[in-house]
Amino acid sequence: MTPAAAPDRYDVAIVGAGPVGLTIANYLGCMGVRVLVVEARDTLIDYPRGVGMDDECLRSFQAIGLADAVAAHTIPGQKMRFLTMTGKTFALIDPQTKEFGWPRRSSFIQPMIDRILLDGLARFDTVEIEFGTELTSFTDDGDGVRLDVRSAGGTRTVAAGWLVGCDGGRSIVRKALGIDFDGITDATRWVVIDLKNDPVGLPDSYLYCVPSRPYVSIALPHGMRRLEFMVFGEEAEDELCSPAGIQQLLARALPHPERADVLRSRVYTHNARLARSFGRGRALIAGDAAHLMPVWQGQGYNSGIRDATNLAWKLALAVKGQASADLVATYEVERREHAKAMIDLSVIAGRVFAPTNKLVAWLRDRIALALTAIPPVKRYFVQMRFKPMPRFTRGFVLTGADGRVRGRATGKLFPQPEVLTADGSARRLDDAIGLRFAVVAWGCDPQVHLSDEMRDWWAGLGAAFVAVVARTQLRSFGGEVAAGTSLLGDATGALHEWFAAQDSDGSVVVLRPDRVVAAIVVPQRLDAASRTLRGLIDARSAAVPPVAVEPIYDFGRAA
Repeated sequence: MTPAAAPDRYDVAIVGAGPVGLTIANYLGCMGVRVLVVEARDTLIDYPRGVGMDDECLRSFQAIGLADAVAAHTIPGQKMRFLTMTGKTFALIDPQTKEFGWPRRSSFIQPMIDRILLDGLARFDTVEIEFGTELTSFTDDGDGVRLDVRSAGGTRTVAAGWLVGCDGGRSIVRKALGIDFDGITDATRWVVIDLKNDPVGLPDSYLYCVPSRPYVSIALPHGMRRLEFMVFGEEAEDELCSPAGIQQLLARALPHPERADVLRSRVYTHNARLARSFGRGRALIAGDAAHLMPVWQGQGYNSGIRDATNLAWKLALAVKGQASADLVATYEVERREHAKAMIDLSVIAGRVFAPTNKLVAWLRDRIALALTAIPPVKRYFVQMRFKPMPRFTRGFVLTGADGRVRGRATGKLFPQPEVLTADGSARRLDDAIGLRFAVVAWGCDPQVHLSDEMRDWWAGLGAAFVAVVARTQLRSFGGEVAAGTSLLGDATGALHEWFAAQDSDGSVVVLRPDRVVAAIVVPQRLDAASRTLRGLIDARSAAVPPVAVEPIYDFGRAA
């Protein structure tokens, strides 16, 4: 009897070829990880979805070498105006800073960006993607995951070290793991209509907060326009999206709705849901599989990309044997709390901006107009200071004996200004460092303050050593600079200001591959901090308790 062939083996298997799954695959491809992506559909989704991209998202695409291609299909610096029943702007969001190297708000067309992410995978010999292939069952034995997948050619088994479910709000991976999806399905539905040959022409986004039928008008790249209208009661999608129904809705925004060039339309229901956990054992979930949020702050797409950015580098270290499974477990610790904060913000924003009661809307208009007349309040909204920024107080960050993070910057994203390289050319900081750990010091070489043991450990992880100096000293710096340390000039003075603001916390930072500050210390404490971080990442305890997920039903036919 011929023995059964061993299953194909991958480091990571990803279920779902949406933006989150594709982004994780690109990250892992950049890191040399062997990946299989399976997608039940025969091709990428091509219907109305995300249209708002933030600076953190573009920074993530920069890390995988696709930001310039993506940026070519965005409108950067997009403002958002909230209008009263009488057409007055009662709130304006117009952030002008580029702390992370990219515009704070950009509009985009998701199918175009998804295509760029898909095409990006062709760069990697280690990444495979299979469309028309669905997951039917999987089991976790503690050392890896065995997946049964079905395609036109039949069913086969593949093995992977880790499984990541990026398979949307109805995630079969989440359901199989028995993870509850807490929250609500909001009764509010919206008709989304995409138009070609923009019949409005105004740049930016406008939210018309009128109780009779709140609607949104968004300028998109390539001459397109997104219009979204609230659905009331039991209004049926087939009627709303019929030619007559579309014209009736468009008449609220256009003088000649019959002339509009409608590309597509669809009804969406707003959801606010959060998975109780982001995985079990070696099976994880990300993006919409882990959290859903209303569209008001445009953060559903961006939150999924944050998941990908947080998780991918941890998986890469784990499969290479450079980190324990405990590091991968910090993904949930770090991401779940922030995802919840974004859901809460989106729910509150919807209640404020889209009431259907005229009295409530009138009160909102009066209060909002009064508040935005106060300069500090106006700046709070204009600069998006209400947006919860990630701050990790647990996970892969340096903490003291009391369990609290050490340093005000620890757990936060590091800024990304322009720097000058040795030849005097200007580059974004992340490009000068590369997709890896970095030990960055102001005014000195961090290697000077490391023991041989810890220097070798950082080098073994592929970390960059960086000394940042004033731009005037780039070619004349007289301090000690060891082999392997990059000298970068502070092109704009932004890094000078950032380090100066840290006061006594320190002048040396350890940056994770996702550019979160893992530690900030004074130079003479760098070695001790490095030893503590090594303890958090230590690969000696790589075994993960198995999770029993019985292959008892066919996901493709499950309700």
